[in-house]
Amino acid sequence: MTASSPFLNDDHGAFRDQVARFVESEITPSIDAWEEAGELPRALHRCAAEAGVLQIGFPEACGGIEVPDRFFEMIAIEELCRAGSGGLIASLMSHGIGTPPIVAAGTDEQKQRFVAPVLAGDKVAALAITEPSGGSDVASIRTTARRDGDHYILKGSKTFITSGMRADCITTAVRTGGEGVGGISLLVVEGDTPGFSRSPLDKMGWRCSDTATLYFDDARVPAANLIGVENAGFMAIMQNFNGERLALAAQAWGLAQTCYREALDWARERQTFGKPLIARQVIRHKLVDMKTAIDAVGAQLHLLAWRVSQGQHPVAELCMLKNLATSTLEQVAGQAVQILGGAGYLRGAKSERIFRETKVLSIGGGASEIMKDLASRQLGY
Repeated sequence: MTASSPFLNDDHGAFRDQVARFVESEITPSIDAWEEAGELPRALHRCAAEAGVLQIGFPEACGGIEVPDRFFEMIAIEELCRAGSGGLIASLMSHGIGTPPIVAAGTDEQKQRFVAPVLAGDKVAALAITEPSGGSDVASIRTTARRDGDHYILKGSKTFITSGMRADCITTAVRTGGEGVGGISLLVVEGDTPGFSRSPLDKMGWRCSDTATLYFDDARVPAANLIGVENAGFMAIMQNFNGERLALAAQAWGLAQTCYREALDWARERQTFGKPLIARQVIRHKLVDMKTAIDAVGAQLHLLAWRVSQGQHPVAELCMLKNLATSTLEQVAGQAVQILGGAGYLRGAKSERIFRETKVLSIGGGASEIMKDLASRQLGY
């Protein structure tokens, strides 16, 4: 479905084949078991590193693989989507939101200590922004960090944290100064930090992605773990959101393709009243509607991936793309389950699992209502 894109070349195709082999050999045979277990094995991170999946787009100095554009990241997400599990992508790739602030604002020593082991698959990274008292309202963060000699003393909590139970390095937004955006800093909280604890959250979807509430009860974090300048963390968080929204849109697009392919294969194989299901005009029209919507999202996704690769910051367009992609996924997943009928309601169908996961993408990274408000302000409404 992406072969005709003017933005892709042979290098992109070779990388796609590389990721596809990884998915087929290391993920597809075990994804159902991981969904039941409620988490991914740590060994998968090392396998992903060996396959060159974790490092893509990160600086070589951190152990990454530098690439000329964002399409390599989009391709990795799209191929991972073939496993039919959004939780797989959320958890395996949680370093994609947890480590960029360190890469952008951290010292060389911090990059080697916190980023390099994650890209090698030896450690797991996460990002902790959301709190029980508020989601995307970053300016109102309440978790405090008080300087005490060579340490910060953290008090507060975070919730809905992807990879929160397994993460070794958690990039955490804290309040080190006064109210508002000017008093926010970023600290890396390590998993064995005294005074730090966590508890798992049970979810409707993303079952194989461990999600947690984090608790800081006078947790002592070394001052050496401060990322960038104290009270200057808000901008790093905002810049991180742009990449996250592009990735979430890519995930919604990839999962919609997976639903479409499963529905198409079923319609060709399923016999009803002596004919293949696809012989029914109503089914063919459903499939055409699904592909029309998917292709529209893909066109906008590729255009914005190109713009971001050129150094542009199309904030409004990224917000609108995220809403378009996630609403399209809800539509396509619902139609796929309808075409599969009873088979689409049974565990084991990719569309069944994806259907349960659709809402998290329209909430995470900024709910659809927030995306509309942010886009309207960017557009001067």
